[in-house]
Amino acid sequence: MVSVSPIPTRVVSNEEFVPHPQTSDQARVDLVVRETTDRVAASLGMTRRDFLRTSGGMAAAFLAMNSVFGQFFDVLEVEAAEPASFLERSGEAYFIFDVQTHYVGSHYDPHDAEERRKGAVSKQALLSLRRRIREAGLNPKLSADGGTIDDLSWRNFIKEVFLDSETSIGLISTPPGPYPQEAAVPPKEMAHIRDEVNRVAGSQRMLAHGLATPQLGLQDLEFMAMQAETLKVDAWKCYTGPCPVGFDHGWWMDDERIAYPMLEQARKLKIPRVCVHKGLPLGPVPEYNHPRDLIKAAKDFPDLQFLVYHSGLLTSASIDETFARTGTIPWTTEFCRMKQAEPSIQNIYMELGSTFGQLVTAHPAVCAHLLGQIIEAFGADQSLFVIESEKAANEVGAEADGVLLEITAQAGETLPCGTVIGYWDDGRAGEAAD
Repeated sequence: MVSVSPIPTRVVSNEEFVPHPQTSDQARVDLVVRETTDRVAASLGMTRRDFLRTSGGMAAAFLAMNSVFGQFFDVLEVEAAEPASFLERSGEAYFIFDVQTHYVGSHYDPHDAEERRKGAVSKQALLSLRRRIREAGLNPKLSADGGTIDDLSWRNFIKEVFLDSETSIGLISTPPGPYPQEAAVPPKEMAHIRDEVNRVAGSQRMLAHGLATPQLGLQDLEFMAMQAETLKVDAWKCYTGPCPVGFDHGWWMDDERIAYPMLEQARKLKIPRVCVHKGLPLGPVPEYNHPRDLIKAAKDFPDLQFLVYHSGLLTSASIDETFARTGTIPWTTEFCRMKQAEPSIQNIYMELGSTFGQLVTAHPAVCAHLLGQIIEAFGADQSLFVIESEKAANEVGAEADGVLLEITAQAGETLPCGTVIGYWDDGRAGEAAD
């Protein structure tokens, strides 16, 4: 049965992993969406197709997911039938920053050498992920694909990211290649596309990664310097699992001999953002994709920011059974516990991306636990209140995670200095906030 749901009822790959088959619960969601949309559309005198184009179709899909999985999504039945109700509760438009977008350069691996190298990323492997989505009918917009590498070109990339979606800002990244200069999208090309998009848009709509491959030693440090000084890259992208030509395994971010010269170079070049693929294993030895090495690296380089792509999730395969049996989410839970043991670390950031995408529609309970574990371990910047004086308005943030017990002053009230305005519990004892 072809899905009619406006929300995917199968895991859709970001083209970095093979999507898992539809679960029985997702199939039930498909059925409920079909039944709900037929009923509501008929009551509104609309065809199913026309109804699914409205906000009511989206509300119906969330209602269907709640009926199968439980009350995970904040949606009311009235929103399916009354667009005004949906609009009233939808809030302002989201700012969408896609922090990892990919395409494949036309000159990548001209002789298909990566097809034969263990753990490498070949053109056909990348193309096959998209082909699976198209052939399974999961994304009707891919029906026009030609089945060639042109489907992954920068032209199609611009169309899909900026014309066919609501992305506000994108960050061009790249899968690894045999050498950083020969990645799927070399840094020079990433920077060029970034500059062209921004020129045409007349504003900052695109950023670009530079590549760091520390196993190459001095060659990598020199290449980083060129990228910073000539290409003006915005951040660094690292893969600890895949490896360049001449190596048979990955590397660790806390390896003082291999990785630390690269991190020191990032510091020297004043590009302190280090984005690293963790989880969803790539490369010949999966273990090198585990995020545990970031704890020591973050402690040793507190002035750098480490962005953990995919939040270190190993896999979503059989994740319901794993979580029910152990209460853990493979690799991510372990990493969160490691962070909790090091509360002083404040420079690791967890990116959700495809991890959230895999879990929220297929395993929403596990997804909720994952979000909770990440927030508990890494915290969230919370703006508690704003203090206004005659000269300035100063935002006061939480200095630690905790619970606001009581507010003893009202918004807009003028108070003398030192007045207690509330009580905060950080897990020790109720303390006055003044």
